[in-house]
Amino acid sequence: MTIQLVPRFPVDDRELSGLHARAFGSDPAAVRPWAARLERHALTWIGAFDGDRLVGFIQVCWDGGAHAFLLDTAVDPDQQRRGIGIMLVTAAVDESRAAGCEWLHVDFEPHLEHFYLEQGGFRSTPAGLIAL
Repeated sequence: MTIQLVPRFPVDDRELSGLHARAFGSDPAAVRPWAARLERHALTWIGAFDGDRLVGFIQVCWDGGAHAFLLDTAVDPDQQRRGIGIMLVTAAVDESRAAGCEWLHVDFEPHLEHFYLEQGGFRSTPAGLIAL
């Protein structure tokens, strides 16, 4: 397996929607307008490719200043536990730092604590959340 990370790759909405659906168990028929959203809101996004196949994705949104936010970290279920997720997170950290951001935030579910805190280098902080 040779994985290539590609920042700001040309997004195919159907391909990225399919990856997202497989990774998160959502409706595989739903196609989201990823390309337009990313161009409008993201500092960067990174795709992990095995040849021509998109097998991982992460996006970094930001406030235009010091704060950036990891969103939608996704690895195709048949490619998980091979280090692709950590490669994506590390690349997102590097891209955020290079853009001059001072903080990179991430929210995660409890079962991902090991991934983000121990492997990803994040530290635990209090946070708040409102479901809308």
